[in-house]
Amino acid sequence: MLNKDKAKEVVKILKKRYGKEIPLYLNYHKNKPYEFLFAVMMSAQCTDKRVNIVTQDLYKKYDTLYKFASAKQKALELDIHSVGFYHNKAKNIIACAKMLISDYNSKIPKDFEKLVELPGVGRKTASVVISHLYGIPAMAVDTHVARISNILFSLNTKDVRVIEERLKDIVEKKDWELWNTHIIALGREICTARMPKCDICPLYKLCKKA
Repeated sequence: MLNKDKAKEVVKILKKRYGKEIPLYLNYHKNKPYEFLFAVMMSAQCTDKRVNIVTQDLYKKYDTLYKFASAKQKALELDIHSVGFYHNKAKNIIACAKMLISDYNSKIPKDFEKLVELPGVGRKTASVVISHLYGIPAMAVDTHVARISNILFSLNTKDVRVIEERLKDIVEKKDWELWNTHIIALGREICTARMPKCDICPLYKLCKKA
């Protein structure tokens, strides 16, 4: 089976298991899109559940972008301590808020290259943000997507940028966002890094490793 055909079959199977809709795992106020950006930033090396617990109080305390921009780093570190890597995350959130205000009139830029110039925003975060906020197709590659896509298509690389570009060639553009969310769901539930449950995996027949 060619990789593009396999990708179509994977998407079909994952839609059947996890639904056709794109799930939203991170909570934020719809009129404050910067909250979504900051939540995605905090979710690095942290569970969405933990981030949602933290932001429940965080977004009440810092209820405007200006409050984030003027926050004291030590205070913000205490507020987000449980998400891990809190020092860098707090520093980047403050710097990012300042840059959004000074350079983008407090708006989240739609341009991908401008997004990745924001402090603390890598390609994965930028992809998640523009696809969710603006409906712009983007391929977000996190550890689950990289690992499972490598297994499915024998990409033989750990370079996230290379994996992203190869997946863009393999997966249909309309399914890029779904690939990210549903592969992550599979990685958390079944195809875990340490003990994959191959016997119950819906992709068993398509998986070379299994």
